[in-house]
Amino acid sequence: MNKTHLTKTRFSNLELSDSIIRSLKQAGFIECTPIQDKTLPLSLRGKDVAGQAQTGTGKTAAFLLATFQHLINDESETIKNPRALILAPTRELAIQIHKDAVLLGKFLNLKYALIYGGTDYKKQQDSLKGNVDIVIGTPGRVIDFQRQNVLNLSNIQVTVMDEADRMFDLGFIKDIRYLLRRMPPPEKRLNLLFSATLSYKVTELAYEHMNSPELVKIEQEEVTSKAIAQSAFCPANDQKIPLLIGLLRKHQPERSIVFVNTKRCAEQLEGYLTANDYKVAVLSGDVPQDKRQRLLNDFQENKVNLMIATDVAARGLHIPAVSHVINYDLPQDVEDYVHRIGRTARFGATGIAFSFICEDYAYSMPDIEEYIGEKIQVDAITEELLAADIKPPAKRAPRKSNYQGKKPHSANTKPKTSKPKNQPKPARDKITDIPTNKALSPENPQ
Repeated sequence: MNKTHLTKTRFSNLELSDSIIRSLKQAGFIECTPIQDKTLPLSLRGKDVAGQAQTGTGKTAAFLLATFQHLINDESETIKNPRALILAPTRELAIQIHKDAVLLGKFLNLKYALIYGGTDYKKQQDSLKGNVDIVIGTPGRVIDFQRQNVLNLSNIQVTVMDEADRMFDLGFIKDIRYLLRRMPPPEKRLNLLFSATLSYKVTELAYEHMNSPELVKIEQEEVTSKAIAQSAFCPANDQKIPLLIGLLRKHQPERSIVFVNTKRCAEQLEGYLTANDYKVAVLSGDVPQDKRQRLLNDFQENKVNLMIATDVAARGLHIPAVSHVINYDLPQDVEDYVHRIGRTARFGATGIAFSFICEDYAYSMPDIEEYIGEKIQVDAITEELLAADIKPPAKRAPRKSNYQGKKPHSANTKPKTSKPKNQPKPARDKITDIPTNKALSPENPQ
């Protein structure tokens, strides 16, 4: 990893406490990234900031350090907790922020609560009953606990909104406004907003719920990082799997992510790659949270070096040393292309991104190139690049039946009840001779 992404500004030269500097040094952070260099001098003096920078440029540390210092400065007053709320659009990002907070605040006497939907409801509820300083969570679960009076927002001194553009994409903006209106007024708290893009909607939110924020943009000549080598191939649909395996064999990536658009495609790829001796993890939106975290930990600890993912993994995951990203399916949203390939070349490293311009998603490429402001090099598919000896996936075992001596009925049908003997027979379809009141099911799709 090189250090060209760093500035000459050292954290030790900023208005940070000795305990924070000690934590930073132990974590190996000495010099600021551009977004940290531009925002910390403002936020450390109590100025609201709305910051824009590319993914993987250190935005998380920028708002965590400012939050820590603000809470340390106010410890002389009567403390009523929680005093800080950090909102993230996804549970993966919330978990990563919590992990970074524990690392960067190692020598601080601060307590954290991590709350997000999908799991551990009672455990998270109990964590809020303690003397928690900083709450890190997703909007839905935060609102849930607030409405139950488990979480009191009346003493919030610092509010952080991370990935604000993603908040809009996921429809969280009403939830965000609901929470902000239940905190002290903007002038009585430090407000920090960070986003990959400061769109009109995000800027409007900043001016509506922040105290005259300073807009900080780390401009880039290119939307995508120069450290990412981008190229593409134009395979027929039946060439995609041979091409993928051929690229994996040729480049032998230490850690790579293959992005697909659907869960069905992810399962298909998992079958082929597993059959061909690759250890893979599949990350999609319906994977239970505990399993999802286990898969991410296995990936980060090199127990698995190949992840197949839908766009749930494209944002907010700080996975180090991802050398290759492969867009097996081109994303249908141009911004998702930037966030997908942004999983590599993080924090000054270099990376490689391959994209398949296939028959189903080729229409996305012109929009992607227009958005990033450059043409992506298209390479020829040679015979050597197409893997020939591909093992077919193992046949899946049939699903176990729920039959327990009775014929199961679907949610749309009712158990049989006794009927009068003289009740007329149900009407029948004249053509198919199928009862018109027969319930539809996956086995009977009509």
